[in-house]
Amino acid sequence: MMRTKLNLLHKTAGIITLLVFIGTGMLMRFHFSRIYEANHLVRMMFRSIHIYILLAGLLNIAIGIYMPLSGDRRKRAAQVFGSICILAAPAALIAAFFYEPPRGTLERHVTQLGIVLLLVGTLLHMAGAARSRAA
Repeated sequence: MMRTKLNLLHKTAGIITLLVFIGTGMLMRFHFSRIYEANHLVRMMFRSIHIYILLAGLLNIAIGIYMPLSGDRRKRAAQVFGSICILAAPAALIAAFFYEPPRGTLERHVTQLGIVLLLVGTLLHMAGAARSRAA
């Protein structure tokens, strides 16, 4: 299995995202608790986005460890575009962590963008890794 710079990029992004996950957990524990102490909506928004950051980090690490690039040009293009989506998702989710909960509203457009990027990226990787059936 050929390893690429893309694999290394995914692993690096995943590790950095996991470190940010630890940092956001510490912020929630020691600083943000005053903000959401009486507001359960804000508390659940912080917690859910915190878990989404973990998801994005773990998915990047898994892609970085296991992704072989396809030899087929179209499948490889799908994988590369999927990787771009998955690599962009942590940035959107980290931004959402700091932007959306303090607003105290259920509108979560940035979080939605991050989750959709993870979904599209994962589906494109599935399509790129699918084997062609012999007819």
